[in-house]
Amino acid sequence: MNIKDKIERAAAGLTIDQILKYIDKDPKKNLVKLIDRSEKILGGTFKKSYLDAMRNAVQDENNVYYQYAMNFLHDVDRQVLKKMLLAMGLGAGYHGTKAVRANREIYKCNIPWLILMDPTSACNCKCKGCWSAEYGYKQSLTFDEMESVVEQGVELGTHLYLFTGGEPLIRKDDLIKLAEKHPDCAFLAFTNGTLIDEKFCDEMKRVGNLTLALSIEGTKDTTDARRGAGSYDKTVKAMSLLKAKGCLFGMSVCYTSENVETVTSDEFLDEMIERGVKFGMYFCYMPVGHAAVPELIPSPQQRVHMYKWLRETRNSHTGKPIFVMDFQDDGEYVGGCIAGGRNYFHINSAGDMEPCVFIHYSDSNIRKNTILEGLRSPLFTAFRKGQPFNDNHLRPCPMLENPQYLRKIVAETGAKSTDLVMEETAEHLCSKCDSFAAEWAPTAEELWKNNKHPNPMTQYYRDTPEGKAEAAKAKEEAKAEGKNAE
Repeated sequence: MNIKDKIERAAAGLTIDQILKYIDKDPKKNLVKLIDRSEKILGGTFKKSYLDAMRNAVQDENNVYYQYAMNFLHDVDRQVLKKMLLAMGLGAGYHGTKAVRANREIYKCNIPWLILMDPTSACNCKCKGCWSAEYGYKQSLTFDEMESVVEQGVELGTHLYLFTGGEPLIRKDDLIKLAEKHPDCAFLAFTNGTLIDEKFCDEMKRVGNLTLALSIEGTKDTTDARRGAGSYDKTVKAMSLLKAKGCLFGMSVCYTSENVETVTSDEFLDEMIERGVKFGMYFCYMPVGHAAVPELIPSPQQRVHMYKWLRETRNSHTGKPIFVMDFQDDGEYVGGCIAGGRNYFHINSAGDMEPCVFIHYSDSNIRKNTILEGLRSPLFTAFRKGQPFNDNHLRPCPMLENPQYLRKIVAETGAKSTDLVMEETAEHLCSKCDSFAAEWAPTAEELWKNNKHPNPMTQYYRDTPEGKAEAAKAKEEAKAEGKNAE
């Protein structure tokens, strides 16, 4: 951060301190004040309608989000809350969003709002159907490599960094160090929770801008069935420790054909809320890797259940005081596929830049290329030009719901498999998705046709002057070829 940024951050921090100091005396009044001050600090970064909805929510005791805010204030340490607000609001929200939008125009490529990377391929668990279980202790990014990613990312406007693996907390000292050195960024690690101890919680609380998403699959039985005996007990023990320390954390749920009903039950959510979970990140099972189990892909009927459940659970009057999201069934809120740097991309533990954590193909590596070079590579360019892969954003993915696109992209760009154990061809991967894609298509079309959808105001490559010119040229060439054929 330069001197101007530091002064701005200090001023914003003082404002937050003042509001948090009095917030417990009159939560309704001072929560509104916090939103009002945030609106002034962040300018037009977020829609006024969103902020108005937040204002209305925190003034209505019957509103689920009033209860959510009260739980936040009760459970999360004030300094953690302040530092995360500065990182997410001032860093990612205000400075990050402006820079990302500007750099997309400057560099004519996707610039991500967040970057996901694997500090290590190593993991101390062997979960059913998970590719990481195959990798073992094969690869790791050095601390300097991870810091370089953050430094390059911040230059482009990226202020949010997520860690997966492997088990990222095998490198927990380095994650704390990164968070400490970059207070203007927010960090999140997906973890099985087994390596969380009191010392680590104290360090999380000290830096304030690192949060966790603990993996859990529902009940003790369903969690242990996929993650191994004793996994559930270790995870909830970690949750208890995090809550007691005032740390901010959520949960990561991989929903499969075997656990959809369990992980969306009232009993499960109520227990997680009681344990201090503030957000739930739900992921549809993807059949990636040679050990994948295609039968675990949720059925079309289960996907419909997820679509309806998400909206019911987030309803301000009938929902639950927890924020849940699903990157598959919430595609309509983000304009479809967000991979390939459109909103995010993935760096594996060998340094390969991949369009998505579930799409293990690459044509660039951070040990040879800059982040910007990777974002402008043939593979990432193909993603940019192909998005959205379906105008029905309930069918967003070029692998799971539109496998013909991933086959084409890999073939045309020459991207190589990055599987750390055994190369997986695009044909092998996509063949595991063909059946589901065909079965889901008519159901998704019916769902799309009969429901109202948000307008995420997304501009795709096809909407840019370059995209329109390219489309017009292709149309003219096709017309000329037709005449020549006559």
